[in-house]
Amino acid sequence: MTIFNLGSINADHVYRVPHLPGAGETLAAHSLQTGLGGKGANMSVAAARAGSHVAHIGAVGKDGLWARDRLMEYGVDTRHISSIDTPTGHAIINVDDAGENAITLLSGANQAIPIASIEQALSLGTTADIFVTQNETNAQADAAKIASTLGFRVCYAAAPFDAQAVERVLPYLDFLILNEVEAAQLEAALSTRIDAMDVTDIIVTLGSKGARWINAGAGIDQHFDAINVTPVDTTGAGDTFTGYVLSALDRGLSMGQAMSLATRAAALMVTRMGTADVIPDLKEVEAFSGV
Repeated sequence: MTIFNLGSINADHVYRVPHLPGAGETLAAHSLQTGLGGKGANMSVAAARAGSHVAHIGAVGKDGLWARDRLMEYGVDTRHISSIDTPTGHAIINVDDAGENAITLLSGANQAIPIASIEQALSLGTTADIFVTQNETNAQADAAKIASTLGFRVCYAAAPFDAQAVERVLPYLDFLILNEVEAAQLEAALSTRIDAMDVTDIIVTLGSKGARWINAGAGIDQHFDAINVTPVDTTGAGDTFTGYVLSALDRGLSMGQAMSLATRAAALMVTRMGTADVIPDLKEVEAFSGV
């Protein structure tokens, strides 16, 4: 089985700072680290390291061919990543001493993925496959519709959050993942409680408080505790969680098992500085019990 991921690919420039800068403030960074990132790339790497076959659908500019190569090195199928005449997306990430972050993002090639590439990639899938996307690319709703029509299990990670973007993909979703703040914003936008939305499975991540799984049709509203760790960098933790959940489901685990595994992966991830390049593999996650 395959996880098809229509997702962003970024060059992440991570600055370690004493605190997140305020308006008009010039702040000296302790260090700079540049690596592979983007919510889409992070999820693809996480799912691949968790043991799944992952086909990434995306685009990079000529300046980003290294990112495509890096994804391939991490076990991701890169045949559906287009090289186009638009600069590769990139992010400026400030991370403070408490592990919190603030991110400035340039979408670049992520908003110019050829629809023909998306259609061609999804035509290779089967009803046993999973499709996932996030709000960092073009053609999210179009791709979700195609995937739904073909019988994929369609998942949306609702970040960066935009209520209208969620509304456009909502009719095609089997699975929605969002954080606590995003869930509240979506409830306000739709005037509907999160546990009453017409999506089979919904996960609400709660940071240090864990995560919540809702399957209204089965009468499930279950809480999963987080693992207590000392955070170094929270960037990419949510993407790691999503990638691990999807991989576990792809490999036949139950939702409860998937969430327990993903919770451990996310906890391990926040003890590391960086994004896609430091996402843990399945062996590391299975051996991890917290620090």
